[in-house]
Amino acid sequence: MKHRVQIPLRHFFATPPTPCPYLADRLERKVVTLLAGEDPDQLHDALSLAGFRRSQDLAYRPACDQCSACVPVRVPVARFTPGRSFRRVLARTADVVGREAPVQATREHFALFRRYLATRHSTGGMADMDFGDYRAMVEDSPVRTHLVEFRSGDGALFGVCLTDRMRDGLSLVYSFFEPTQSSRSPGSFIVLWHIARTRELGLDHVYLGYWIAESRKMAYKIRFQPLERLGPEGWEPLDL
Repeated sequence: MKHRVQIPLRHFFATPPTPCPYLADRLERKVVTLLAGEDPDQLHDALSLAGFRRSQDLAYRPACDQCSACVPVRVPVARFTPGRSFRRVLARTADVVGREAPVQATREHFALFRRYLATRHSTGGMADMDFGDYRAMVEDSPVRTHLVEFRSGDGALFGVCLTDRMRDGLSLVYSFFEPTQSSRSPGSFIVLWHIARTRELGLDHVYLGYWIAESRKMAYKIRFQPLERLGPEGWEPLDL
């Protein structure tokens, strides 16, 4: 059912154009607002339903000139059933256990974060983040959020995900994992874990951020079918 999202009256700001981190030869602009007020959780829910994402105490949404490649997507967990490839991922990660933890930056997590960036995003905008930057990313949040820590059967840190709790689901803010475990598809496993956890909580959706068909880093999200996209008329099935 399509409906219009009501967003409380507030100030929005546009960022200047900068090089797009996902598509070459394109410029990125964002609309940004502060997650503040009497009820930042309610505001965060409303903005998320309108396609915004959170970064620390800010909510943002792409507003690029002549480009609409970033598509907000979410998984309706009640209708999700893992196919053969995802069942293989679950089999390869059967020893991995996820644990929800308070939002607190640790040196162990930061070391994994640095190894992940060095392998996967060595030239990205986060490549120069130090521990203080990482702590701010993790701990500076005015809304309900937590860390999910994943460990293998031998106790080794497998992955970490910063996850927001919304009224209707869970939103994956940022995840990273052990690069040497890439053969076990840790990124897919983290999403699958959140789908299962959302179902356990009796919630409806897992918010995956933006799907970008032309970006190798972001195109993988289409695999989590059925998937819903936010279009001009509201949330609707993303059929390809």
